[in-house]
Amino acid sequence: MSKETAIQLFEGQKVRTQWNESEEKWYFSVIDVIAILTESKDATAYWRKLKQRLKAEGNQTVTNLHGLKMVAKDGKMRKTDVADTEQLFRLIQSVPSPKAEPFKLWIAKVARERIDEIEDPEIGFDRLMETYLKKGYSKQWINQRLKSIEVRKELTDEWEERGVKKGVEYAILTNEITKAWSGLDVKKYKQLKGLKKENLRDNMSNLELVLNMLAEATTTEISKEKKPKNFTENKKIAIQGGTIAGNTRKEIEQKTGKKVVNKLSAKDYLDNKKELE
Repeated sequence: MSKETAIQLFEGQKVRTQWNESEEKWYFSVIDVIAILTESKDATAYWRKLKQRLKAEGNQTVTNLHGLKMVAKDGKMRKTDVADTEQLFRLIQSVPSPKAEPFKLWIAKVARERIDEIEDPEIGFDRLMETYLKKGYSKQWINQRLKSIEVRKELTDEWEERGVKKGVEYAILTNEITKAWSGLDVKKYKQLKGLKKENLRDNMSNLELVLNMLAEATTTEISKEKKPKNFTENKKIAIQGGTIAGNTRKEIEQKTGKKVVNKLSAKDYLDNKKELE
């Protein structure tokens, strides 16, 4: 199962999802769907009773469901029942709700959009741009953000080529790059900006994004030349790439007299109708 997770919104309500790369399908949190359809104060209890009844009736859809770890309300990864698009359509038939039909249309739309993005990656970028525009980001910042996604993808492709493991090892190397260029590790950087679960890059200024891209792009190029054979060598290269961008940051700060890494987040800029610059 891929770690590509997302929070999808139906009429402003959150539905946790996870994309399975090999199967090319979304898995949806059943509890989140039940909460929307039933408007129950205790969707977990409602689902527990419904699940028991459907199992007693010999419902194969419920029997074939499996669990995945998703971020719970307390912020921790907890196992929860999930269903793919087909399974979810069948489950919805068992829940009396006026939202059933519009919800089915929404599920189909979510599933179709992801397939479209695989066939044509530009569609995904277009949708992402629309999302950022709706949040109030400037086009200049959005263009930088989209470029940073491209640069990041090139780096992770290189790491994969060098045998770096997704998850913990990616996080360690990212932390080393960030610390080398900004002077702060990811945790302290987010604390500086008052962030919790928000994406750090979504809260960087244009200059912060540019330096972060420089650090990652440099790391990619060094890795391609040096061809590291193990994690330790990859870590050294990550620090080298970050340090080059870090030296650039120091020069900029020396010339301008201003700190590049700052405590301002997207909220500060957008609430004041100012661009991230």
